[in-house]
Amino acid sequence: MSSAGPEGRKKMRECDGLIDSLVYYIQGTTADYQPDDKATENCVCILHNLSYQLESELPSSYAQNIYTQRKNTPTNDKSLGCFGTRSRKAKVKQQDTLLPEEKSSPKGVESLWHSTLIRIYLSLIAKSTRNYTQEASLGALQNLTAGSGPMPFSAAHTVVQKANGLQSIRFMLHVSDPSIRRTAVSLVRNLSRNASLQNEIARNVLSDLVSLLPDSVQGSEVTNETTASICYTLYNLTQNSSQNARLLLNTGGLPKIMIISRSDNNMLSKASKAASILLYSLWSHTDLHSAYKKAQFKKAAFVNAWTTRAYNSLKD
Repeated sequence: MSSAGPEGRKKMRECDGLIDSLVYYIQGTTADYQPDDKATENCVCILHNLSYQLESELPSSYAQNIYTQRKNTPTNDKSLGCFGTRSRKAKVKQQDTLLPEEKSSPKGVESLWHSTLIRIYLSLIAKSTRNYTQEASLGALQNLTAGSGPMPFSAAHTVVQKANGLQSIRFMLHVSDPSIRRTAVSLVRNLSRNASLQNEIARNVLSDLVSLLPDSVQGSEVTNETTASICYTLYNLTQNSSQNARLLLNTGGLPKIMIISRSDNNMLSKASKAASILLYSLWSHTDLHSAYKKAQFKKAAFVNAWTTRAYNSLKD
């Protein structure tokens, strides 16, 4: 069953009983401790496809219901933006107040973002030994947490706080399959965009992310894209938290990040740009300057021509 295009996904989501049957089947095999069942793998792969761009492709009736703010929630969003302290506070407030209520008995497309299915994905990630089942489950969670609306933020809260999924995801960061590692890193990056979850994510997986960063650019098993994704995740976790930035320093992350940032001064490398943005942001924590100097890291390593250029590119 193919659902590669938006029209195919639309027709499959509208197919009466299809999603319910897929969810019902994997609920059964998960409950019966059969996470390696081949048909389960197929079902999860289909659900993974159907979750792709779900928020943007939802029928207007669902979208309108999901985006309806709770009673007494302020609707003035003029202060929302991409940068600045006021903007960050408003964004955090928006994330907390826009979380939608979920139905106790979801049907059809409603099941795709429901906490029941999210918990099943996490269970399969933890218990299945089939690489495709693990990757599809991680990919579905990655899809559900992509975007900036209430649905992805609600899914992120379910993964991190309601279902305690970080430990299962953390284990996937260290598996031998590079595709699984890459998808796990992308999922953590999506989760890290939610400001209210950043401290918990940092406590659980920051050191694991640092361990994945290459000690040298040459001969690294971690791809440029994955390294960039890790750096952007660390940026999310440390941008507004000196505590998390200090944790990054204490886990030995700075030397690795500096090596990556210098790997391509012309900004042609995604990883180099991401590392430079992270370094520039880390220097903004003035309370850590003495700790940086004690560790023999000078300002020039954080703020220089290419780190400034990379950081400014965020605003372009």
